[in-house]
Amino acid sequence: MIAEREARAGRRLVVACGGDGTISEVACGILDAGAEAELGVLPSGTGGDFRRTLGVPTRTADAARTLRDGRTVTIDAGRVVFTNRGGGRESRCFVNVASCGMGGEVIRRVKGSGSQSPVARGASALAGGRASYALASARAALSFERPALRVRLDEKPERRIVVTNFCVANARYFGGGMKIAPDANLADGLFDVVAVGDLGAASIFANAYKLYLGTHLGMAQVHHARAGRVSVAAADEGEKVLLEVDGELVGRLPATFEILPRALRVRVPAKWSS
Repeated sequence: MIAEREARAGRRLVVACGGDGTISEVACGILDAGAEAELGVLPSGTGGDFRRTLGVPTRTADAARTLRDGRTVTIDAGRVVFTNRGGGRESRCFVNVASCGMGGEVIRRVKGSGSQSPVARGASALAGGRASYALASARAALSFERPALRVRLDEKPERRIVVTNFCVANARYFGGGMKIAPDANLADGLFDVVAVGDLGAASIFANAYKLYLGTHLGMAQVHHARAGRVSVAAADEGEKVLLEVDGELVGRLPATFEILPRALRVRVPAKWSS
């Protein structure tokens, strides 16, 4: 991996030019290197959720100015162990949000699975990040079957819940601008865990705007907690529940998430506050 190699070589600043997937890949390279390299962000690509939490401007010239004139902060990251597409166990870092349930199905559609035609994939890309995620979310809501999960937070007793989506958030946004964890703090040493309960398609459509405003935590069907370690598995061991990490479909449950407190140095705007 280029980022890991350059971090090991002593680069002081490694810049990710792309969307959430690219930023995550570069961040993971720096973390795996165990070096003092700093992550810089030059936004591009379909997503853009992590840069929203960092307050990095979307315009290239403004983002470049942040790289030059911004300040360095140290933030938390996460590590997840999951079941990869080949059925083996795999570990990787992440910096933004990981989710399972409908989130995995949305990412499958956004990234252009085999069920999408080339025309549909092209239209999705041209539509831009938020429109792509919104369209995929609407389609998924109509057909997605809500899974039952077994969830454990830190040392608390395991719970069984039926979810539309289950999120382990280090940062605040995912899905093209949805403010899934409005109170998430990148340096508090805890994940924000948000479980959206068993909502029907009509309820999803009626309340979708709350996700963008960050007011959904007040809904009776939405549960929020903080934890440093999260374990989640399908209640039915034969059910394959897709897992997305930082906007990339990486595999499926079961998965275990662990916070990495203040593990990553990042360049942010001078006036940014976590």
